[in-house]
Amino acid sequence: MKRNGFLLLACVSLAFTTGLSGQTAEQWVTTSNRSALLQRQQAVITFGTSAGGGVLIDVDTLRKFQRIDGFGFALTGSSAQLLGRMDKVARAALLQELFAAGIGIGLSELRLSIGASDLSPMVSSYDDVPTGQTDLGMDHFDLGADKQYIVPILQEILAIAPHLRIIATPWSAPLWMKTNGNSVGGSLKPDCYRAYAAYFVKYIQSMAKAGIRIDAVTPQNEPLNPNNNPSMMMTANEEAGFIKNALAPAFQAAGLNTKIIIYDHNCDNIAYAEALLRDAAVKNVVAGTAFHLYAGDINNMGVLAGESPDRNVYFTEQYTANTGDFGGDLRWHTKNVVIGALRNRSRNVIEWNLANDPAFGPHTPGGCSTCKGALTISGSSVVRNVSYYIIAQVSKFVPPGSVRVWSSCKGDINTVAFTTPAGKTVLLVENDGSGEAPISISANGRFAPCKVPGGGVTTFVW
Repeated sequence: MKRNGFLLLACVSLAFTTGLSGQTAEQWVTTSNRSALLQRQQAVITFGTSAGGGVLIDVDTLRKFQRIDGFGFALTGSSAQLLGRMDKVARAALLQELFAAGIGIGLSELRLSIGASDLSPMVSSYDDVPTGQTDLGMDHFDLGADKQYIVPILQEILAIAPHLRIIATPWSAPLWMKTNGNSVGGSLKPDCYRAYAAYFVKYIQSMAKAGIRIDAVTPQNEPLNPNNNPSMMMTANEEAGFIKNALAPAFQAAGLNTKIIIYDHNCDNIAYAEALLRDAAVKNVVAGTAFHLYAGDINNMGVLAGESPDRNVYFTEQYTANTGDFGGDLRWHTKNVVIGALRNRSRNVIEWNLANDPAFGPHTPGGCSTCKGALTISGSSVVRNVSYYIIAQVSKFVPPGSVRVWSSCKGDINTVAFTTPAGKTVLLVENDGSGEAPISISANGRFAPCKVPGGGVTTFVW
């Protein structure tokens, strides 16, 4: 991964009028050396009248920003297969841990591939026909391989978390719709725009029949990346034409309220999204823009949000590599992906991907062989990896419907804060320094002195 420099938004001190004197805060920590893994600390943190020493971190719950939709991972075909092959009792316990609010880590969003992704056991679509044939009427559409693992696993998850949000995106159209007839690269044939829109409609309707609501789709995963297997190129002009002339009209005709989210690629090219949002016929039918951070600056999400404040921004993918270091990935992802995206108005954070086996598969030929899942699943044995804790440090405490509020950040101390629907305040802190740092949380005219571990991540709740 390209690890880019990241500048947090400017921070200033504030004064508050109401008190929290005597109130205590919970402190949950994950350290770089794994001595604590989402562990609640025993030390009592109490708000009082003295700031003490250390870095002063202000939280102002009256300054509100975006509503939070959720946090989670991609449920790839491989993830679902590994979950589906677990012992039923072990799987049920794991899904409770992952998705049960108040019990586990409270995952509230999943990303699905429409057809195969590169972390699927094989390349396939929902309308594969013999070479030389087409199916413009979608007569042969079938969820196919998804019916074996994706659908049943989602049904189990939704029984635990019925309000789970699902974002779905294709890595490629069916091969007969593509200019090169290949699973790698190529583009969507202009005469297949309407057929491909019907393909999306069939997918959403088929999933709905199985009790699975698709909250949003993006037209193409990484539309400027032709090298994955599967993959498909889609320029900004092509995506604009597909959305306004085919996809949005097809959704309207079918009575679907599934949101359309554009781009779904790196922060280095916001010009792609800017071009689409300048087209009123596109902007009027889309909910916002999705980003990854394999290139570019996370602050570009905030730039786009400022240019189009009536449309949302979303963070939909970032992987941890099997060559990565736990502490380094914990710091970088929390600072740049979680805190960075949220401070730049993202309504969510989704990491890639939920689970792999010990060999970092299954994956397609040419698919990612270095992507390390949040979980490593071998039979019914489960190992929790760094991505699990990156997301858990926020997902466990910040449910959907929470609102990001103002918090300061100084030196090595990076923060993001929220108020929850239950009236709690949550402060996520990443200490980018190597040593333990004393800080003092300032909120409502009271102060809570405490310490945060070097290179670690701490969540405070009061």
